[in-house]
Amino acid sequence: MPPGYHGCYLRIDVSTGRAERVPLGDALLRQYIGGSGLGTRLLIDEGGAVADPLSPDAPLVFVFSPLVGTPLTTSAKFAVVSRSPLTQRVNDSLAGSGFALAGKRCGCDAIVIVGRASGLSLLVIDDGEVRVEPAVDLRGDACPVTEEKVRAMLGPDFRIASIGPAGERGVRYATISHDRRHAGRGGSGAVLGAKNIKAVAVRGAQRCEWADPDALVELSRDLSQRSFGPATAKYRELGTATNLLTLNRFGALPTRNFQQGTFAEAPNLSPAELGAAYPRARASCVACTIGCEHLYELNDAGVRVEYESLFALGSLCGVGDGGAVLRASRRCDELGIDTISTGGTIAFAMECAERGLLDEPWLTFGSGDAVLRAIELIGRRDGIGELLAEGSRRAALAIGHGSIAFAPQVKGLEIPGYEPRALQTMALGFAVGARGADHNRSGAYEVDFSDKVDRRHATIDSVRHAIDTEDRSALMDSLILCKFLRGVFTDFYAEAAGMLAKVTGWPVTADELRVTARRIVGTKREFNLLAGWTPEEDTLPARFLDAPLPGDPAAVLTSDRLRELVAEYYRQRGWTIS
Repeated sequence: MPPGYHGCYLRIDVSTGRAERVPLGDALLRQYIGGSGLGTRLLIDEGGAVADPLSPDAPLVFVFSPLVGTPLTTSAKFAVVSRSPLTQRVNDSLAGSGFALAGKRCGCDAIVIVGRASGLSLLVIDDGEVRVEPAVDLRGDACPVTEEKVRAMLGPDFRIASIGPAGERGVRYATISHDRRHAGRGGSGAVLGAKNIKAVAVRGAQRCEWADPDALVELSRDLSQRSFGPATAKYRELGTATNLLTLNRFGALPTRNFQQGTFAEAPNLSPAELGAAYPRARASCVACTIGCEHLYELNDAGVRVEYESLFALGSLCGVGDGGAVLRASRRCDELGIDTISTGGTIAFAMECAERGLLDEPWLTFGSGDAVLRAIELIGRRDGIGELLAEGSRRAALAIGHGSIAFAPQVKGLEIPGYEPRALQTMALGFAVGARGADHNRSGAYEVDFSDKVDRRHATIDSVRHAIDTEDRSALMDSLILCKFLRGVFTDFYAEAAGMLAKVTGWPVTADELRVTARRIVGTKREFNLLAGWTPEEDTLPARFLDAPLPGDPAAVLTSDRLRELVAEYYRQRGWTIS
């Protein structure tokens, strides 16, 4: 077993409480590293590509990496990998917290959960010893309340990942929460809820050795020092919320269900305006030197504000009231639902109501009260919330009348806060994304904001840039490191090879890691092929094709051009489309 690893995963059947340690070979670990890469491989091997994600047979995988537990900044992260109940395709959600450190100290490199408990339960992993306990008294509790109760019950040194009421009720974009952060997209909370597991509590004392600890500590000091530089300054000072005004200025801020690219009330949602109205404090993930987390005080409680939540619950729904957006974001966190899919589905429903396709006259663009009411209904699966809890694609198919043309999703995953017509390299990234429309697995918007491409007129040359960002993201998500470090690295693959060598002792090179990144992307494709992927999925909704973005006549992406880009993407990947 190489340093940095325990050399096994812990497989738990919550139907019976039986747990076993399954060996992981050195070659497999070197090929997939950890995080998203190793998680996808284990998911395929465990039959997750063909099992209904809400069935007892479906595996849910918590995955760590060899860097977890090291002094490297932002390395205290884990991945949750499953088949998505929202998309039926691969889903990998990542987040940072003490859960990653405690989970790895249980003596395993991943935790695979299968089965279904007989009633609502708590899964406890105490230094590798496993038990499943009744948790009926936690039913209906919000995520923060659940974590507080479980910690009070078990002790302060346990770290807890939990689901809220939305996960219990099978909302298809329910999250898994931990330390008030979320493994958010794709519905992993619904998968855990289908197993009748309200929370997973972990505690451990089994640490891994490192191949060259002195050199690793020195490298970590250097990386930490560089992480304070200009590449991360905006995240430290204002957080990701600062992106809102930038995207609005570029005409790329999705507004009113992607009917526009600018929002007149965007300044109301800016960090400056929010900070003037609500006291703000900074915080960091565990083992992070960047400190991008910004908490706004609302009724004596802190609300974590990210750009994606501001866009999804704000401009996308036409809401310019900062207080309403903060309340909506907090309620999503409490219920345990993804803010992007929540906002995307509500905005879609608002347009359907506006067109007379839904008889919900209260559901209007610009109403913060309507957003809050819809969130409550989704969390309870009550009334129109029963339909909206299914996500915008399923809702559109149920509503009919051609509404699928403006449902803001790819493969069923709601589109994040980047207008595809104004950012066309990103549009390609959305179309071909393994888990659907995803700015964290592609990152092609970085290219669109550079001088490498014309963001309004994608060309064949745009494809290689999109592939480069996808490959880099795949490796970062497998190591697992925060994406905010990407601007800190001078030569990411070479520096990543140095980190991995000092932890594991492997003589890895930059070229090897480039191959590894492509292998991981290819493994996600392998999963989707097994899950039933078809070429028709690699596209965008009709709204984004063949007509200019209102207010920006130069921003046009034709169906023919997108097909050309997708075909070239497959050619450069060496894949066949059919």
